[in-house]
Amino acid sequence: MDIRRWILAFILPPASVTNKEAGTVMLTGLLTLLGWLPGVAFALFMIIQEKRQVKA
Repeated sequence: MDIRRWILAFILPPASVTNKEAGTVMLTGLLTLLGWLPGVAFALFMIIQEKRQVKA
């Protein structure tokens, strides 16, 4: 587990999903602008989803 991405998801959510497509980064940025908590929740969701795909 990459603890740096988890910490980055709490500090700056769009930066934690930069390895995804541009739309994902833009959506995370938009959610962060609408409120910090939705951006963090979406960033954490994307990190967990990526971890599950790697295991499968």
